[in-house]
Amino acid sequence: MYEFAVTPAVTQLRRPGVIITEVTPGSLGEELELRPSDRIVRVNGRPVRDYLDFRFQTAGESELVFQVKRAGGESYEVEFDREEGEDLGLMFEQIVPRQCANECLFCFCKGNPDDARPSLFVRDEDIRLSFLYGNYTTLSSITPDEMNRVIEQRLSPQYVSVHATDLKTRAYMLGVDEIRADISDKLRRLLDNDIEIHAQVVLCPEINDGAILEKTLRDLAAHHPKVVSTAVVPVALTRYNTDERLTRVTPEFCRRTIKQVEKLQREFRKGLGVTFAFLGDEIYIKAGVEIPTRRHYGNYPQIEDGVGMIRSFLSSFERLLRDVEAGRRSRTETAANVRTHPAAIKPQADPIETPQVRKLNGTIITGEMFAPILGEQIARFNALTGAGLTVLAVPNTYFGGDVAVAGLLSGQDLLNVKDKITGDFALIPPHIIKSDEPVLIDGMQFDDLKARFPVPIIAEDIFEFLRRNDGEGRVSA
Repeated sequence: MYEFAVTPAVTQLRRPGVIITEVTPGSLGEELELRPSDRIVRVNGRPVRDYLDFRFQTAGESELVFQVKRAGGESYEVEFDREEGEDLGLMFEQIVPRQCANECLFCFCKGNPDDARPSLFVRDEDIRLSFLYGNYTTLSSITPDEMNRVIEQRLSPQYVSVHATDLKTRAYMLGVDEIRADISDKLRRLLDNDIEIHAQVVLCPEINDGAILEKTLRDLAAHHPKVVSTAVVPVALTRYNTDERLTRVTPEFCRRTIKQVEKLQREFRKGLGVTFAFLGDEIYIKAGVEIPTRRHYGNYPQIEDGVGMIRSFLSSFERLLRDVEAGRRSRTETAANVRTHPAAIKPQADPIETPQVRKLNGTIITGEMFAPILGEQIARFNALTGAGLTVLAVPNTYFGGDVAVAGLLSGQDLLNVKDKITGDFALIPPHIIKSDEPVLIDGMQFDDLKARFPVPIIAEDIFEFLRRNDGEGRVSA
């Protein structure tokens, strides 16, 4: 069992090795007397920099030698054998990300309010996080040692922010010189060593659209299948973005982009057998155009970048409605088919012991962009189950500008609409709360938000919530 995460960069000196944070009781690690705060410095004589080094150097090894350094400074070696695939039962410190040295003109960090959570100002440029979490890197400042590591440890796939294959345009967007912006040799080396790439284009009107975009997509598609896919997502400007070089994404721009890219998608499907270049969901929504079909997205290679999320949601909701309907039909048929002797007397249920059940009646909170789509599906759920759920679109006043997604709603945004809540509860997306701490994006504690809300707040995935409540629009009191 291993655990790793990301923490903002620190100013303290990084010591060699990786720190153990937890040892599972009864595990091999405990048997070896490893402790939390111990630092594993070397494995079989090779230095360890972080969890990934540890994982790579222990993988498939049955005979191991750890050089360990205690918190008090004592160093010792532990030599042992383990069974094939035996878990060591160790968890490790969070990875401290390598920082980005670019000055991208569209960088989202530049659009943050001053009081945003500190982690929002961390600009990572780290091939480890690209492999682990799908974070994008530009490769513009990757070192030879990092390149060697990607290849040696097979850190594939890598997620790369290309933005433009036209060198002058890319350098302009990254805010660096053309020598540094040129990653053609790095990409070639990764591809030659069978490292898969998922590319990203942050589309900025009048900068890397039009002919530049077409060149970029064609250049990347020429390397398929090693360049697996490319996501084209619109630049998102908050009210804090004041760079005059940036132009807001309009519905007309989105419609023009869809028309241009659809032509290339047809060409790619014919020649490559896959769509290859995918547009972010927001482009279709802003354009007022229907989201493509499930087949369009294949295995959703860029869903974490907001590409295909809505189609995936709609498909999942269809399955939910089918399951709910099938469940209700099954229960009805079971009740109708109970065989009872004509002489039997039905016992009267004790009213005190009868579970109190009421119809689901509450408010589902989401961002302005997704609210119309969610509202249509919840209306279908209500019609099927008799529930009384409503969808509330919450304006993002914290970031302002083009930001309209649920994931960037702040605690204050939610408080601004508390008087519009109807029903017995408010359901919010769990991802608006920090994964490792109960705090929202503006630093408001979740407990503080709950204390100031007129009804209980439930932070849960909507599918889990609806299924947990029997799929019948009912919730036990």
